[in-house]
Amino acid sequence: MSVAQTDTLDLHFVDTGPRDGPAALLLHGWPDDIHTWEGVAAHLNAHGWRTVVPYLRGFGPNRFRSVDAPRSGQLTALASDVLALADRLHLERFAVVGHDWGARTGYVLAALHPERLTHCVALSVGYGTTGAPSLLQAQQFWYQWFFALPHGEAALREDRRAVTRHLWQAWSPAWRFDDATFSRTAAAFDNPDWLDVTLHGYRHRWGLVDGDPRHAAADQRLATVPPITVPTLVLHGDDDRCIVPASSASNAAFRGAWRRDLLPGVGHFPQREATDEVARRVHQWLTTSPSDLK
Repeated sequence: MSVAQTDTLDLHFVDTGPRDGPAALLLHGWPDDIHTWEGVAAHLNAHGWRTVVPYLRGFGPNRFRSVDAPRSGQLTALASDVLALADRLHLERFAVVGHDWGARTGYVLAALHPERLTHCVALSVGYGTTGAPSLLQAQQFWYQWFFALPHGEAALREDRRAVTRHLWQAWSPAWRFDDATFSRTAAAFDNPDWLDVTLHGYRHRWGLVDGDPRHAAADQRLATVPPITVPTLVLHGDDDRCIVPASSASNAAFRGAWRRDLLPGVGHFPQREATDEVARRVHQWLTTSPSDLK
C-alpha cells in the first residue's frame, strides 16, 4: 500500500504492474473498496499495464488532512482527488476504469479533462441522463432518498454493515458472495469520514445540500452535460437491480468512440461477478488505439 499527500487527503492506493507500462486508474464504487479490482488489475498487469487503484475519499485508510475540510462526496471532488493522485505520480495521460461512484467520477474526468485520458471504461452507470428518473429507477434509488432522511442516516450510523450487505444482495441477486468477501471490503466503511462522505454524496446529487465551493465551477460545467470525446466502453449487467440497464443505452452525449456491452445474468458488480469476462473486455478496449475505435 502506498500513500500520496494531496492538498486535501492522505490518499492510499495500490500500484502494481510495470512502472513503464501504460497506466490505468481503477476506481471503486459505493459501497465497495479496492479489492473489487483485484482480478481485473492482475489481468492488466499480466499484459504489461500499470494499475493504480486508490481508495475513494472516506474509505479505508484515507484521511482528510484538515479537520476543517468539507467531507464532500460530490463527484467533482472525487474527480479532483484522482487528478491530484495522477499529478503526484507524474501520469500525464492515463486510462480510467470505474464502477458505480468510480464510473461517475470517470465520466467527470472524461467530460472536463479529456486531455488527460486515453480511454474510459464505465461499469454499471450511464452518462448524460437528466431529469426525473423512470419509475423503475426511482424505485431502485430508494436508498439514496432514505439516506436524506434522519431515519436513513440513523440506519447507517447504527449498523452500516447490515445496510450495505443488504444492498449487495439486492443489487446482484444471482451473486453468491461469502462472509469473508464482504467483511474484507466492509472494513473500508469503518473510516471515520465514511458516513459524512456517503450522506453528502447522495444528498448533493439530488440538490439537497450545497457542495464544496472549491468545486463550484466544475459543478456548473458538469450540469450542462458536456459531451465526452474520450473513447468510452460501458459494461452493464442485464440483471442490475440498482441501476436500470436501459439507463446506460444512449450514446447521445458521446462524440468519440463508444460501445456498450450488456453482460447476461450479471448484477450491479460485474467486476466481481464476471471477473474474467470484464477483464478481457477492459483490456481489449484499452489496447485498441482511439483511431481504430472510430
